[in-house]
Amino acid sequence: MKKTSFYPLAIIPALLTIALLVMVEWKVKMPMLLVERFLPGWGWTEILILAGYAAFLFNKLYNVKTSALWRRRSWTIFAVFFFGQLVAGLLGCDECLMTGKLHFPVPALILGGALYRLEIGFMPILFLSTVILSGPAWCSQLCYFGAFDNLAAYSQKIGNKRIVNRNAIKNSFLVLMVSGIILLRLFNAPVLYAVIGASLIGIIGVLIVIFISPRKGKMINCVSFCPIGTLMQYLKLVNPFRMVINDGCTECMLCTVKCPYDALNREDILNRKPGPTCTYCGDCLDSCQGSHIEYRFFNLSPVKSRNLWLIITVTLHAVFMGLARM
Repeated sequence: MKKTSFYPLAIIPALLTIALLVMVEWKVKMPMLLVERFLPGWGWTEILILAGYAAFLFNKLYNVKTSALWRRRSWTIFAVFFFGQLVAGLLGCDECLMTGKLHFPVPALILGGALYRLEIGFMPILFLSTVILSGPAWCSQLCYFGAFDNLAAYSQKIGNKRIVNRNAIKNSFLVLMVSGIILLRLFNAPVLYAVIGASLIGIIGVLIVIFISPRKGKMINCVSFCPIGTLMQYLKLVNPFRMVINDGCTECMLCTVKCPYDALNREDILNRKPGPTCTYCGDCLDSCQGSHIEYRFFNLSPVKSRNLWLIITVTLHAVFMGLARM
């Protein structure tokens, strides 16, 4: 890739960010942008700032030398921005809450809440939209909780040993949660039981992030526990983007210690494609000296496929930054 200080393609996510947020500003009666909630009429300024942020972030992610570092930084900024508004809402700032009603900030409840209420709300629609547009990018750029698991994994050297019985563990957690929700509805259990269950899921996730992910050097919560992460493993197949390892791979295994998602173990590399927990984050690209790990989108070249994925994902990230709140 050509080394420049600014990549012209960065203009595209900036323009898309403007277009999408302008539509929200015009069409949604309730002020959605943070600045607009406090200073009516100033939302347009925030839109321009977010467009500049999208261009800046695309520039950093486009360069494989800086992409892993800036993915972590931008994802952390997003999570802090999200939870910062949640804390402000808890302290009495209603403008920082989506509906004025507090919801558990637990990703698993995107699925659990929809099943329990038997209705598709805002968050499930938002989640499914990201799957359709950018595959598993939710789990590498857009999940407000996963950013902290990412930081925990990178607090130590990324582990090179695969997670034993990973699929069995994560599928069991998903089945257990869904079964619990079905039982709650069948027996018309008090809402308090659902609250206790949701709290337990959140507490387990936090404990995993604090105590297990750093020790293993892997994102254990995201790849072995979170039901949304498990669901993404299957849902991402509806999206045409793919990550593959071409036949030029020398099996040097250098990429293994760059993958916090446990998706580049030896068997994955021999199969010439990352494992099912791969989120297309791209952290591994710089480790492959022959550029044998590639993005694919139909008949586009690997470079164009990656560019398209970055444009879509960065745009979603910037738009979510503007709209994110509970």
